Amino acid sequence: MKKKQSIKLLRWARPKNEISDDEYKGFYKHVGHDYEDPLAWTHARVEGRQEYTQLLYIPARAPFDLWERTASHGIKLYVRRVFIMDDATQLMPNYLRFVRGVVDTNDLPLNVSREILQESKDIEAIRSGCTKKVLGLLEDMAEKDQEKYAKFWDVFGRVLKEGVGEDFVNKDKIAGLMRLASTYTNSPGEIVSLADYISRMKEGQDKIYYITADTFNAAKNSPHLEVFRKKDIEVLLLTDHVDEWVVSNLPTFEGKSLVSVAKGGLDLGKLEDEAEKQEQEKDAGVFKELTDKIKASLSDRVKEVRVTHRLTDSPACLVADVHDINANLARLLKASGQKAPVSQPILEINPKHPVVLRLKAEEKKFDDWASVLFDQALLAEGGQLDDPASFVKRINQLMLEMSSS
Repeated sequence: MKKKQSIKLLRWARPKNEISDDEYKGFYKHVGHDYEDPLAWTHARVEGRQEYTQLLYIPARAPFDLWERTASHGIKLYVRRVFIMDDATQLMPNYLRFVRGVVDTNDLPLNVSREILQESKDIEAIRSGCTKKVLGLLEDMAEKDQEKYAKFWDVFGRVLKEGVGEDFVNKDKIAGLMRLASTYTNSPGEIVSLADYISRMKEGQDKIYYITADTFNAAKNSPHLEVFRKKDIEVLLLTDHVDEWVVSNLPTFEGKSLVSVAKGGLDLGKLEDEAEKQEQEKDAGVFKELTDKIKASLSDRVKEVRVTHRLTDSPACLVADVHDINANLARLLKASGQKAPVSQPILEINPKHPVVLRLKAEEKKFDDWASVLFDQALLAEGGQLDDPASFVKRINQLMLEMSSS
């Protein structure tokens, strides 16, 4: 077996200009065990402190065990043209586990073991070189063949995103390769890069705004986006589970901070004029009694109640405090069987909405109105009610009372 594979190795180890595209595709059938042609490949000989030859492929389709954590995903390793092992996972980071290929090095002993590979400085250098080569190949594809890159991103995008939190050295490169949905296209297609977003930023804008949600529709229709739509400010719509991991490990990109529109107070900086700030301060004073009353009514369900100008159509929304985890991440942790830190949301109310104005004048059914206001805000952000039956009962009672008055 080793002799047979070594003979095949002699063929791909020739100089790059002596190998045709058809031969490269033929090598891939052997290396990747795939009937479909690869999207792209890179073939290079590295010389210097380490000497090795690499032939790396980007597949056109995902292997069936891509998400199987116990499966072995690696590169075929040869030492001096002698086959050593089939899945040398140490030669490629986990977020590039879809890459197939072969590496032949002169710097390792023929009796190398997996334990030696884990501790070898030569392997670390080869791994770093292979990683940069693949990322460079993807950058080239994204720049020169957007249609092909779109196909790659559709298949392997979620895997590549993992690298933002796993590979500090190449984090910015990986972030630049990401493609996301946004309010600019207003469609679930992930075609917007962070560089595209920055190029469209409004004058005076110094932040990249995003929202995370379970689904595209939940993100697109979130009440948190209302003021951003009013001011025509683009917001990234992040709906992959891995996106929470991405934004927690990517505080900035090209000097611009990534900011959640559903967390902390609304700060649009220079995009908000002085008149709006003064109006918000005035409303905060006028509605101080109401916000205090709502806080007392909802008791331990909310951390704070305050007036906001982030809403234009909705009566209220829930936001996480600056240092608390957001509701979407809390739901993901719960779904995976982990305990999320206990924290209460902040309820923000729209001082111009008829429901809020009705609540301001309400006395008899104030607690019911306040509870419904909170529950609606919770549902609007994709949350689940602890007691749906009580919510329906309150809604019915209030509807009957309004119809009879």
